[in-house]
Amino acid sequence: MKKNVGNTDRIIRLVAALAIAALLFTGTIAPSSSLGLILAVAGGVFLLTGLLSWCGIYQLVGLSSCPMESKSSPHQH
Repeated sequence: MKKNVGNTDRIIRLVAALAIAALLFTGTIAPSSSLGLILAVAGGVFLLTGLLSWCGIYQLVGLSSCPMESKSSPHQH
């Protein structure tokens, strides 16, 4: 799996996962409600994609938030 999630994107995903976890664990949103279950799944996806730096949806549509790599090395002339 080639990384396709950049650092800023990773941080946003991880913060979102933590925010969702806080809402669920504090009972602000009932974990057993429909919204709670949807948010739990979304939070899990955000956590995994943030930790792995890879997103299946990005791959399917050909997107990447990683910085582009230079085609030539800075040491080549």
